[in-house]
Amino acid sequence: DYLKKNNIIGIEGIDTRALTRRIREHGAMKAIISTDPSTVGTRHAVSLLLEKVRASEGIVGKDLVKEVTCKKMYTWDEARIETLDVRSKKKETEGKNSVVVIDCGVKYNILRELVENNCSVMVVPARTSSTEILQLKPDGVLLSNGPGDPAAVPYVFNTVKELVGKVPLFGICLGHQMLGLALGAKTYKLKFGHHGGNQPVKDLKTGCIHISVQNHGFCVDANTLQKDDFEVTHINLNDQTLEGIEHKKFPAFSVQFHPEASPGPNDAKYLFGKFKKMMENERRAKG
Repeated sequence: DYLKKNNIIGIEGIDTRALTRRIREHGAMKAIISTDPSTVGTRHAVSLLLEKVRASEGIVGKDLVKEVTCKKMYTWDEARIETLDVRSKKKETEGKNSVVVIDCGVKYNILRELVENNCSVMVVPARTSSTEILQLKPDGVLLSNGPGDPAAVPYVFNTVKELVGKVPLFGICLGHQMLGLALGAKTYKLKFGHHGGNQPVKDLKTGCIHISVQNHGFCVDANTLQKDDFEVTHINLNDQTLEGIEHKKFPAFSVQFHPEASPGPNDAKYLFGKFKKMMENERRAKG
């Protein structure tokens, strides 16, 4: 009923184990579901469908952020989302860390976690310039999660490049990739991607193993990181891929996984506290 109401195609009655084995062997791939009865049962029909799906546009090189980012700047309020008015919000934000979130498809629970950590939150469209962001005088900037190929959104990572060293930065998922790209690293498409709420990640600073929530098909190539600028802070224990980085000179760090505990484990919620402390340290340093 839900799928019909929202005009979403679904499928049932397939051998999911056979599908899993195929994906594990060949990696993530494009697929097609047909609702045309004439496409069922013949090799010719199947070949026509395969031809169609192979010709379809993939996600490599495709900007999906523009499809999901907000249209206008707004302040986050759990009860209401409203257009930004700095003057009307002045009293409510006194004593709080002011955070600007670059919205590449942000999850609301990230915004909730920022509020829980004594932050006032302003969400801005992905194409907002660094000049516009800095004019808001934030104590920190969060680079949000989002869909698609990170290399296809240069307008975001070029903005991030201009923010590094000027304001504390915290990147999550796509935001992690934006920070890496901003400082010269490369990204690549994973064969399988990381999806689900049971991905083991090792914190290299403490040696602790955290169970994390992940949903991404691309990864920052650790071999392309500028080692003088970055240190690797987290790795995935399933495939040893990069899961976290921190800048050695400036207050900026990021993780590939989701620390906001929605859905799944809350092992990594401490990272919001780290961001809060980073902002407070910067405020004290500036007097």
